[in-house]
Amino acid sequence: MTPFEKEMAERLDAVKTDASQMEAAAHQFIEASFAKQYSYNFFWQGRPIIQYPQDIMAMQELIWDVKPDLIIETGIAHGGSLIFMASQLAQLELCEAIEAREVMDPAAPKRRILGIDIDIRAHNREAIEAHPMAGRIDMIEGSSIAPDIIKQVRAAAEGAKTVMISLDSNHTHDHVLAELEAYADLTSVDSYCVVFDTLVENMDASLFHDRPWGPGDNPRTAVNAFLQTNDDFEIDRNIDAKLQISVAPGGYLRRIK
Repeated sequence: MTPFEKEMAERLDAVKTDASQMEAAAHQFIEASFAKQYSYNFFWQGRPIIQYPQDIMAMQELIWDVKPDLIIETGIAHGGSLIFMASQLAQLELCEAIEAREVMDPAAPKRRILGIDIDIRAHNREAIEAHPMAGRIDMIEGSSIAPDIIKQVRAAAEGAKTVMISLDSNHTHDHVLAELEAYADLTSVDSYCVVFDTLVENMDASLFHDRPWGPGDNPRTAVNAFLQTNDDFEIDRNIDAKLQISVAPGGYLRRIK
């Protein structure tokens, strides 16, 4: 651990010990910004990413540290998140090629991302497939918890040495818990299964009046249920302490064994 990393760890420990003021301010911002669809204002390389900048930064750090061969993401929407993660994988390969004094072959990417969505809109698919990062992206249309889709995803993961998971589709308790049961075990040790929109549990129910999820029925309740019967994972509290503003508090699950 470098001196700077040691200082950071000490800062995060201090935040975890007494974060009441920061947490209150962060929660106030999240509720106000969520109501105004704040996360819909950001793009990654031309595609809407629909994420808070803090979570984008956290995912960038994790991808650099974990160096996954394969990222599996449920929920595609406009494809910005797929493009973002594909671009991070491309940077990894470029840096590895530079260190090895080799020439990276863009036509033969070693690291890939697989996206699953129950409804990949034609205009979104067209935009994703036309993007320069498209060569690293595979997509499957169908329910992420359907047996045939799970079979396809698990087959795609065969041979990958290091796998990271991102769950960001239907946010009901039952759906997210089913995704965790279907895919979490594909996560490599020391890699992450990230469950997005756990923030729903601590938000005002009126914000989800038109959704089948809300407080008491959401990704956070699914994470809690999953962890009660699975000790292979733990919540990375350092990420929570670092971000403060996040749609995934308690959702950054690190596989520890």
